Amino acid sequence: MQNVLITGASSGIGLELAKIFAKNNYNLILVARSRDELRKIADSLEMKFPIKVHVIVKDLCEEFSAEEVFNEIKKLNLKIDILINNAGIGNVGLFSSISIEKDMEMIQLNIIALTKLTKLFAEEMIKMKKGKILNVASTGSFTPGPYIAIYYATKAYVLSFSRAVSEELKPYNITVSALCPGATKTNFAKRAGRKDSTLASNPSKIAKIAYKQLLRDKRVIVPGITNKILVKLPSNLVMKMVGKYQRGLTDNNKADL
Repeated sequence: MQNVLITGASSGIGLELAKIFAKNNYNLILVARSRDELRKIADSLEMKFPIKVHVIVKDLCEEFSAEEVFNEIKKLNLKIDILINNAGIGNVGLFSSISIEKDMEMIQLNIIALTKLTKLFAEEMIKMKKGKILNVASTGSFTPGPYIAIYYATKAYVLSFSRAVSEELKPYNITVSALCPGATKTNFAKRAGRKDSTLASNPSKIAKIAYKQLLRDKRVIVPGITNKILVKLPSNLVMKMVGKYQRGLTDNNKADL
């Protein structure tokens, strides 16, 4: 049986992907910060499906967490066939008003941890001469995002990085895919102090599309017709739309304080 490592596996797209891979008889290694949530998910999946689920409790916002995850996998003597870098956070609001600490935490998780995990496990996949990596980006990868500036910038990095590395790893039978969902009903809005958009997609729907397209070696996965149209629009136009929308939400949040 093949092994799938999923970060940010306790909720949202990560959790839904875990369910799909379990249903299709993949062993899982689930990474998140909450031991109780992970254990509950692992027990549930092992009861339903003939698979093994390993749990790694780790906060990938911490500096050397990616290396620690990799070393724990080595101690378990497991080979990772599919890596899913799903963990991510976002801060919204006026750039100059957000603390540097929050910005650095986001860059650490969205860029540095993702890059390290991709590098560490890609090296192992090269030895195996096969593998798949799914990096979760965003429709925000395609345009600048006023009032959500660093988050969009980190996701632009994820898309560019994934496309380039996928080309490099092609001779080794390794595909790197970038999943670019739009607004999704996850804990992102809650952590940012906002409600989900009325246009937000169900994470289970996003996960189903991601699973199918990943196995088909699709390099850039944009779920949904609306999102496919959105990413084709002129970047300056979308940037102004995003800025107007996010500024309105930011002003509303201030009014509620």
